[in-house]
Amino acid sequence: MRRSGRTVMLHQQGAVVGSGDEGLEGAAVGGGELEAFRDHGVTIFVRRDRVWLPMDLTLTADEQAFRDEVRAWLKDNHPGPAPSGGDQVQFEFEREWQRQLHAAGWAGISWPREYGGRGATLIEQSIFGEELARARAPRPANVLGLVMGGPVVIAHGTTEQKERFLEPILSAEEIWCQGFSEPESGSDLASLRTKAVADNGGWRITGQKVWTTFAHEAKWCMLVARTDPDVPKHKGLTYFLMDMEQDEVEVRPLRQITGEAEFNELFIEGAHVADENVVGGVGNGWMVAITTLMNERAGLGASAALGLANALDELVELARERDLADDPIVRDKIARLKIGIEGLRLGAMRSLTATMKVGTPGPEGSIAKLQWSSANQALCELALEVGGMEVLRRDSLWAYRFLRSRANSIEGGTSDVLRNIVAERVLGLPKLR
Repeated sequence: MRRSGRTVMLHQQGAVVGSGDEGLEGAAVGGGELEAFRDHGVTIFVRRDRVWLPMDLTLTADEQAFRDEVRAWLKDNHPGPAPSGGDQVQFEFEREWQRQLHAAGWAGISWPREYGGRGATLIEQSIFGEELARARAPRPANVLGLVMGGPVVIAHGTTEQKERFLEPILSAEEIWCQGFSEPESGSDLASLRTKAVADNGGWRITGQKVWTTFAHEAKWCMLVARTDPDVPKHKGLTYFLMDMEQDEVEVRPLRQITGEAEFNELFIEGAHVADENVVGGVGNGWMVAITTLMNERAGLGASAALGLANALDELVELARERDLADDPIVRDKIARLKIGIEGLRLGAMRSLTATMKVGTPGPEGSIAKLQWSSANQALCELALEVGGMEVLRRDSLWAYRFLRSRANSIEGGTSDVLRNIVAERVLGLPKLR
């Protein structure tokens, strides 16, 4: 993730006058507006006062050593394939895996060391995610706590909140869920209707949430509610940590087309939240929620690309088994997927670079989420075309993947909303309204 160290010097009018190395050769490109220079095998593009240098994506010695360490540990400690037996068996398998990760110092690796993490750099975090995907290791059970809950408490929480909540997230002792979406307020978070009313040193929460992943397993819910109905909708929100283990919170599983029930509805009737479980201060819920969402989408990136690459390899093998590896239409579709997956990987690297510069994830994470959902759905659709009726069996992995992929363009922010975010906050286009 380092730019080339060669230097190109420009005078005030933008003409190239020299390079840090001798032997610079140049040629005009595009009618003279863009000039390309070859400097000892490195191509440098110059236009006016801007210089484009090639990205060096090779790892440093320390980063390569980190990759080797992760890969060796996973080889020795991989828990094996997930056991059969249903959702609960799968969840407990992932919970035990997270405990194993935590005991070895691999849970929350990007968290600062003072909060129980490893203090890993963003590049090391990306490497770790890639190696998990490469090894086809299971995800940790408390993924929402690790990726969103913990980073939010670290960024916005009080000292007391950090001491209370962070360690049980890492150890998977307390599972977290996210209470943002509502029946009449999906990706438009600011329009939510769940309300919170002050009540004797705390708050009473009333409302309904939906698509709440792992709510049936969770101890804590990252919940946003309206505390001031008289101000603009973005400003009247507060971010709460709500205890799920109280009678005023009812969890109803939502059975998916796959037969699983990882999502839930929450019916909240006067649930109590103490003042000390407000994160970021009353009325600052929008700011804290955006931190949550940016961390959620930043968590995709390179590991998602590698997961897709693994699935694409399996699809290529399926095409060979069906004697379709030489079919020009199939080959074209596979090539397009390969290009798209590589684009996702390189885009993730670019987003990672931007995050390294400013310290927090930006809206560019929405691009990765869009690319991933589109590529995964297209890949699964092609698998059904290639595999035919046989892969549509109820016990087929490809059938499961296809059915599960239909949620990709909804979960984590709908594709339509993410396109608006990219248009307005990344490309700087005018708002629709």
